[in-house]
Amino acid sequence: MNLPNTLTSIRMFLIIPFVMIMQIAPDGNGRFAALVIFIIASITDFLDGYIARKNHLVTNFGKFMDPLADKLLVSAAMICLVSMDRLPAWMVIIIISREFAISGFRLIAADNGIVIAASWWGKFKTVSQMIMIILLIANLGGIFTVLENVFMWIALILTVVSLADYIWKNKKVLSMQS
Repeated sequence: MNLPNTLTSIRMFLIIPFVMIMQIAPDGNGRFAALVIFIIASITDFLDGYIARKNHLVTNFGKFMDPLADKLLVSAAMICLVSMDRLPAWMVIIIISREFAISGFRLIAADNGIVIAASWWGKFKTVSQMIMIILLIANLGGIFTVLENVFMWIALILTVVSLADYIWKNKKVLSMQS
């Protein structure tokens, strides 16, 4: 297994202790530990893609597992934040629904021999979601409460925009039959 795929696998593994800490010890040192784990996992997202492209280590495993690892990490974090009353459930439903829709869309495309690459809108969406999650876990209060709310809305808007962008750019996939 190459380094980018190892980083992707580590990100997936980190979801387990992250969720456990968020559910068992969401305050004080537990919150700090969960924050550190989430930040490390988020950094692996940047590193695995960068290393894979730079060193020509792009694999089918990475093409499939990297976006899946991102979706699992972000979804798990948002669900934990809903259970802590830090994030509205309706926002999380919209965000996770987009992920399922795009995954289904990519499966239909792949079944027809088309690979749908990640768009810049999708990358911005992921970064905004990760920043939002970091702010919500940190729960610093004061001016940071405003930033939390701003990033909640930025993440939601980029989620919808990136969905529309994927569909628009790949609308031919919708008319394909297997």
